[in-house]
Order: sequence, then C-alpha cells, then structure tokens
Amino acid sequence: MDLHQPQLIADCLIHTFSFLTEEDLIRASAVCKDWNEAAETPWLWRRMCLQRWSFCNLSVLGSEQVSRSWKKYFLRRCHLEMKMAKGSSEGYTCKSLRGHTGRVVGLEYLQGNSGQHPDIWNSSSTVCSASSDGTVRAWDIQKGQLLWCSPAQSPLTAIARDEQCDVVISADSAGHVKTWEGRTGQEVASFSTASARCALLQYNVGSDWFLTVGTSQGSVCTLAGSALALKSSVVVCDGFKVDTLLVSPDKKWIIAGSNDTDLSPKVIHAESLTSPSEDKDPLCQSVPVTGCQAAVFMPTQAARLALVHQGPRGKALTVFDVAIQKTKYKSEILVQQVESFPLTLASWSPRVLLAAKDSDVLVLAGGLELSVYSLKGALLASFKEHTMPISSMCVDSFRVVTASQDLSLRVLTWRSDGGPGWTLESKYHLLGGSHTVSRGLTAVACDYSSIVAVAEGHDGKDVLKAYSFTS
Repeated sequence: MDLHQPQLIADCLIHTFSFLTEEDLIRASAVCKDWNEAAETPWLWRRMCLQRWSFCNLSVLGSEQVSRSWKKYFLRRCHLEMKMAKGSSEGYTCKSLRGHTGRVVGLEYLQGNSGQHPDIWNSSSTVCSASSDGTVRAWDIQKGQLLWCSPAQSPLTAIARDEQCDVVISADSAGHVKTWEGRTGQEVASFSTASARCALLQYNVGSDWFLTVGTSQGSVCTLAGSALALKSSVVVCDGFKVDTLLVSPDKKWIIAGSNDTDLSPKVIHAESLTSPSEDKDPLCQSVPVTGCQAAVFMPTQAARLALVHQGPRGKALTVFDVAIQKTKYKSEILVQQVESFPLTLASWSPRVLLAAKDSDVLVLAGGLELSVYSLKGALLASFKEHTMPISSMCVDSFRVVTASQDLSLRVLTWRSDGGPGWTLESKYHLLGGSHTVSRGLTAVACDYSSIVAVAEGHDGKDVLKAYSFTS
C-alpha cells in the first residue's frame, strides 16, 4: 500500500468494493487490515440496503444507545428473509390461539412489524379477532397469550382498525358499530346503523379521523372523530348490501358497491362524505362496468382503480384512473379507462380475490388458482397448488400468502423478472391442523415477520394459527 496517500487508496478500495456482492464483500474484508477497514465502510452497506429494500432509513438501526450498523442490519434481515423464504420448521414457531366460542369473522393486526420499516431486532405483534360469540379479542401472537377480551354483545359481523393502530372497530348483527381502545380493550364509542351487516372503512384526512360504514340497505354512513358523530349518509345501491368499500391512496376517493347485483359500483368524492354541503348533492359517479366482484386501488398511484366485473364473454378486469374536473359552474368526476382484459377464471369460482403490488402488478385468486397479471393484461405467473378453493389472500412487499379450505397456507415470494417488473415464486406450504378438528382455513393476515390464519372448527369454535419467524 502507498503510505503517502492512504486516503486515496482507501477511497479507491471503497469505490471498487461498491461493485461486489455481499458475499464477495465479506470475503474481501478477510484479506488484510486495509481491505477490512474499507469493507466495513457504512456507506457500502447502506447502499446495499437501499438497493435491496428501497424503503430503508436511519430508524431501522434503532436508538443511538444501541451499537448497530448497516452491515448488521443487512445481514440480519437477509437471514430473516431466508428463513421466511425457506419455511423450514426450525425457522418459525406455531401457536394455536384458543378462546373464541364461535366463528371468527375477521382479524386485524393492531401492532405489527411493518414491511415498510420492519423492526428486525425486537419483533412483537398484536392481532385482534372478532367472532360470532360477540367478543373482540387481542392476542400477543409471539407469546400465544390473550391480552384482552371485550364484553360479549350481539354476534359480530366485521372488524377493522384505524390507520394509527390505536383503535379497533367492530360491527355486530344488531347494527351497532363500536370502537375499542387498542391497548386496553375499553369501549370508546358506539353508533347504531340498524343494519345486520356492515362494511367498515377507516381513514384519515390530514389530522381528521373518519369511519365510513356500508350498510345492508345499500347506503354509506360517514362518522367523524372519537365520538362517532354522523357527518353524512348516501344511498349507493338501494336495497343491496354494500360489501365493496375502499379508499384511494390519496384519500380523495371512495368506491362503494355490492357483489350481489349487476349494478355498477360508484366512485364518491371523499370530501362529499366528510364535509357535506347542505345545498349540493354528493359528488358521485358510476363506474362503467357491470357489477363488481372485487376491487383494489393501486397502492403507489394516487387514484388508479382495478375491478373484476362481468364482461361480454365472462369475467374481465378493467383499470380506471379517477380524477375531478372543475369548471366555472360545476365539478364532475372523470372515470377514464386505462386497460381492460378478459380473465380465464373458472365459471364456478365462488369468490374472486384481488390485490395489487406497486403500480403495475395485480394478484388475483379464484377457485383453486392464483394468477399474477401486469397492468396491461400479461399473465406473469399462475399457480394451482391448493386442492380446495382459496378462501383468503394476503399480499405485501415480500410475499403472497393464500389460505384454503384444504387447511393449508401457500407461501410465495416476489422476485424480479430481470426487467422492471415482478413475478412470484412458490416456496412452501404451512399446515393449519387436522381435518378431524377443522374444516379448513377461512382467513389469513400477515405482517413482515408473522402469519395468522383462522381455522374453522367442526365444533363451531374457530382457532387462530399464528406463525412467527425470528432472525
């Protein structure tokens, strides 16, 4: 080494090492002291983190009092993802969460390990479940412990949580919508809808908290704040239950519709619901499709909507952009078609599930089949690994998990297709128990390092199956 220009030599080494893979960089660090010092440069490992997980930031390293580095973070997270991709029995724990005496109608992560900013040093997850036994229960899924249980009420039909994960929201068969304090399970507020079935959608507009409720009579009611004060009520599909209820990423649009009718779903300007005008009708526009079996907003687009609907020759998937056009005298909603293509789903598919990744990948499940499409309709991947219909699906930035009535979970991970896009790779399956005690899996949810599924019991008492991966 040239001792007269050590910094120049070090800079050259660091630049050269920036072209190495992590394996080669680790090997290079063992050559000599100078190479070791260059290979330990935080910039190199931060760069690798950002190349592999573009959403990394300084908070992933924890507090200043803890001695952690970008290298430690990179290696630890790679090790965790390797475990989650392999699915070997020594890489995770499985706990059965029992306590409900009825059917579990839904589950939500109240505290989870976010895929956007995962805490790989101290993962802890809390899941809330709602049941026909009339209770909401919160569980520590790593410890397999019940944290709290709400007082029993009428059979519950739906559950949701707010964006800050501070509040749990439930709806029961008597039409009562209630909010619960997430840490203690104390009831916060209640609102009566007189609807036996409700769809729940919570969202924030700035610092304001709103809850939009779809009813079995075909209307959507919007409630505001911790007191659940009624802001507006709009009829969307008169006489048919509202079971499609979504908000766009920019929080400007809400789509509402029913799976039980050929009526077109409607796009509503959110401000018409949250800040209604006394002298103006809500700003609303029908989407030009026949019916709506499934819908999703593209997560990285402000207001791009994909729907599965009835086409001329069977089911079709159509993508729309939603915008507002203002003139001097009025405003109107523009719903403009971007793409449309036919689907090859089996005609007997009892239910269609639709999810999206980034701005241009759609994941669709129907019957036994899981399919991945580009936004232009190209079939990127297709899987038929379940022996009974897929009942639920969870999609995040790392993987796709499907649950089936065959009592298994299938785990698939995303991989780059060599270009700018993504495709799926099937990895492994997780068993949900024995058919002697369970009918099948009815729901699944996941955060970055855990998966929770609902096993439907033959005795009418559903059980939660919690799988936790540790680094």
